[in-house]
Amino acid sequence: MNILVIDAQGGGIGKQVVAAVKKRLPELVITAIGANSLATSSMLKAGADHAATGENAVVVGCRSADIIVGPVGIAIADSLLGEITPKMATAVGQSNAKRILIPINHCNNIIVGVEDLNTSKLIEAVITEIQNCLDCAD
Repeated sequence: MNILVIDAQGGGIGKQVVAAVKKRLPELVITAIGANSLATSSMLKAGADHAATGENAVVVGCRSADIIVGPVGIAIADSLLGEITPKMATAVGQSNAKRILIPINHCNNIIVGVEDLNTSKLIEAVITEIQNCLDCAD
């Protein structure tokens, strides 16, 4: 199973996702792609197996991913303070992968109807969903 974690800005959400997945499901291979080098570095330090940076890396990574994980902004052009380009958002949206999008309500993207949970609870929900995907793949 090819897990792709995408993040921007400082990579804080992606870093937490990578660390949690590696702790609970260490056998999974994680590719981390940052919209900038700081985000990539943060996720790599958290234990990602592979890492790359930038628009083309997102486009290429989305082609082979089974699961894409990241803040909801990765699927919205010009989000995350402009770091997510239209090509990146399109690649995420058009990928055949299952998308596990974390509802982080900032940068003018507010998701209504979703409980406002702290980050650790959101990351736990990501792990649960990845485990559900693994169970369905068996």
